Amino acid sequence: MKLHIPNSAFIGNIDPFLRGINFSNPNELILTANENWISVHPIVLSLIAALGLPIEPAHIHCEKLTAKSAHYLERMGLFKFLGIDSGMNISEHESAGRFVPLTQIKNSDELSAFITEMIPLLHLEPIQTNSIRYVISELVRNVLEHAQSKNGAIVSAQYHTRSNMIRIGIADTGLGIKKTISRSHIVHTDLEAIRLALIPGITGTTSKEGGTEFNAGAGLFFTKSIATVNHDYFMIYSGTAMYKLLKSRIKKLNADPFNDRHSSAENYPYFQGTAVGIDISLNETQEFANLLSLIRTTYSQTVRDRKKARYKKRPQFI
Repeated sequence: MKLHIPNSAFIGNIDPFLRGINFSNPNELILTANENWISVHPIVLSLIAALGLPIEPAHIHCEKLTAKSAHYLERMGLFKFLGIDSGMNISEHESAGRFVPLTQIKNSDELSAFITEMIPLLHLEPIQTNSIRYVISELVRNVLEHAQSKNGAIVSAQYHTRSNMIRIGIADTGLGIKKTISRSHIVHTDLEAIRLALIPGITGTTSKEGGTEFNAGAGLFFTKSIATVNHDYFMIYSGTAMYKLLKSRIKKLNADPFNDRHSSAENYPYFQGTAVGIDISLNETQEFANLLSLIRTTYSQTVRDRKKARYKKRPQFI
């Protein structure tokens, strides 16, 4: 594999980074980076770490990093994950209030411990951390329950004080969205699978409308809805497809993600796994209880409408 870390790769402009990934020769990783400046979203680091984790360190090659901002990669724990020496000597300051380094989560106990340890690092008010706690819990739980990833989920986050925004990235090298959704639903493309995964009440564990009491098919929909209501970015990349929720002043929650202001395509390099990124602006975050109430109302109405539509399609015998 070949990966190039550009000077800038956030959700809004992540497309060139994803298109530039070369997944050939999966047992080797060649890592290059912009010579002058590096400023990337945590999803970039989580994806690189997830891809590099199964590879033997002897087969990972990283060119000498010349950009001063490359220290960020070291501090986020990227080279530690890859098991290689970056050649950089930096003074590690306390991470509180700035970022959550790359972390591997393989079970529910590790997820609980991570959330408990992460929240104090951000030094935020409870009203601001509730949505962050929920997003990470739901996204990682999706990986643990559906992805069948041997290495679990790779999580990282960064809080930007100036913009009062937290950016979160979660990646895994499991089955991917299409394979998990195909267990219970007929899908032909990766983008179609992503669409279904974002529709409330659809889960890969059952074809039953609304899911089951254990898997309600709500996690990704809730996460996208948090970004929608707060006018933030959200993205999901799996297989050859990438869906990106774009910023919009409209707060309406759509059951079908294709009805939101978005961009999507299915001509990206094939990634066997799933990567999800989200931005949460804490300046505009609504009170969490009211936000969840709004989302649950939309969820419940959508499930009811889908059940009615399915019932009407049944053959009528007189």
